[in-house]
Parts: sequence; structure tokens; C-alpha cells
Amino acid sequence: MAVIDWLLTSGEPWTCYRALVDLLDRPESDAEVLAARDAMLTHPQVQALIATGAWPGPALRRHNDAGHPLYALATLADFGLKADDDRRLDAALDAILDHQSPEGAFQAVLNIAPAFGGSGQDAWTWALCDTPTLLYIVLAMGRGADPRVSRAVDHLVGAVAANGYRCMAAPELGKFHGPGRRSDPCPVANVYAVKALAQASASLSVQRAAAVAGAVAAAAEMLLDHWQRRAEVKYYLFGAGTDYGKLKYPFVWYDVLHVAQVLGECPTVRADTRFQDMLDAIEAQADAAGRYTAGSMYQAWKGWSFANKKQPSPWLTFCVLRIQRRLGR
Repeated sequence: MAVIDWLLTSGEPWTCYRALVDLLDRPESDAEVLAARDAMLTHPQVQALIATGAWPGPALRRHNDAGHPLYALATLADFGLKADDDRRLDAALDAILDHQSPEGAFQAVLNIAPAFGGSGQDAWTWALCDTPTLLYIVLAMGRGADPRVSRAVDHLVGAVAANGYRCMAAPELGKFHGPGRRSDPCPVANVYAVKALAQASASLSVQRAAAVAGAVAAAAEMLLDHWQRRAEVKYYLFGAGTDYGKLKYPFVWYDVLHVAQVLGECPTVRADTRFQDMLDAIEAQADAAGRYTAGSMYQAWKGWSFANKKQPSPWLTFCVLRIQRRLGR
């Protein structure tokens, strides 16, 4: 309990809130939970993050732009904020829902250079390395009852292949394609898809839940297989080597903590020895007190504990403890 006490007294109300709920099973009506949640919502860093999340923001020119509003909103969703917590969040979710492609995917403003098959112009469109994150945001923030969300879930489920999710984008993007073979899976698309669909499964009919489970299973298998064969396989330039193994937050790109977090949402893979091995690699990075420090960081998030490679991070530590708890460790 010493490390959990450290989380609760860390001065990070988002960490305290999630630790109470996810590690100690406190109900949302608990007085300490309510106090931590109120402190989180009024904290200057969270308020600044809400302002950063104004949608759509500038055009997304690279899909791992950690400073983009897409990842501000995703992080707020990770913390547990909901649409009705702040009118600005409500407005951002409305803006996401208002831009849905004919195929059903939620759109962002993208600017894809001609060298990569785009026009070089800002345009509302989608690619499979951003639309699942938008779906995750609206689901996690409590807008899952909207019929447009149901269409987006069906679109994502329908996009899966036998070997998971491949590089895919809107028809109007024409030749756009990542640097890999069309038949290969795209690792980061699989991570995003599992994260989104894990949020969707609770409110679906039996038939649709089975389709979601099948898509999640295919994507999870792709991620586990890549880990097992990491020394020999690289898809779309995504490897699972030294950089992949460094602890990093927010969950923007393809790295071990991000993958372990989304796989931890899947009860069917928790006993898989490949997943256990992945968690072993994470646990080996703990200090003597069981705390975790970032091995890599995004400069856009400087000032947050998880963007500090010199001091243990309460939030990163919480993320690992939550995965351990789900696996019964």
C-alpha cells in the first residue's frame, strides 16, 4: 500500500481520483472520490488542457503530434472527464460528432503532403491512425448513445482484416498509404482500434458485441504476435525495440505502455504468456519503491510528471499498477 499512498498524496488530483476508483474500488459517490474529482476539474493544468482541446484546432500534419488537440482530449478522457464537466468539452464533442464521413468514420482536419499521396491542403477527412482516437474520446466522455457513434463503431468493426487493422484512409485521399505493404497490419492503428472498441462493447446488443469482440481479438493477436516476433518483424516502420520499450505518456504512438494498457482492457488476453512477458518488461523498470519514471517524453507535455525523465511519475506508476491489478498481480 505504500506506493498507493504515494499516489494519493502526490498532489496530482487526476492520479488520486483514478487510483481511488480503479485501484481501491471506491464508488463515484465516495466523499474522497468526489473531492479528488472536484480538485482535478479545477486544477490549472487540467483547465489549460481543456482549453488546448478546442476542436478541430490546427490541421494535423503528422499523426504523432503530441501537442495537437486530439491528444489533449484523449488524455482528458483517460483522466475520466465527461462531456458535462465543462461546456468547452461539450462543444468539442459536438464538433467531433458533426464531422462524420459517409463511411461512418469521424473526421479531423488533416494536411497530407503530396509526397505521401495527399493534396497538401487542409481538409476534413480521416485515416485509421486518428479516427479511432476520436471514437474513443466520444465514448469515454459519455456520448455513446448518439446514433452517429454507433455508425462509427460499425465502421471500425467492419474495417478489420484477418491479420488485424491495416493502413486505411478515406476514399478521397486516393493513393495515401503508409510506408509498408498493403497486406501488412499497421501496429498503431491496431492499438487505437482496441482502445476505442473496448469502450464500445458495454452498451451493444449481443450480435454487435460479438462482432466487436472478433475485431478486438484480431487486433490484440496482431499486437501480441508483434511483441513475440519483435526481433525479426517491423511493420510500416513500427518496430518493438529499445524506444518501444521506454515508458511514455500520453498515449500518442506505438510503445510498450500504450500497448499493455489497451491489451489490459481485454480479459481474453490477460493470461496470454506473451502479454505476461510484456508486463515483465515494464515491471523491470520500477525503482526500489515500486515507482516508475518516464524513459522518454513529449516536449509538448513538459511540466507534467510523466514528461520528466529524472523523477518518478505518480501517473505513470498508476498506469502500471492498473495493468498489474487487471492481471491479478
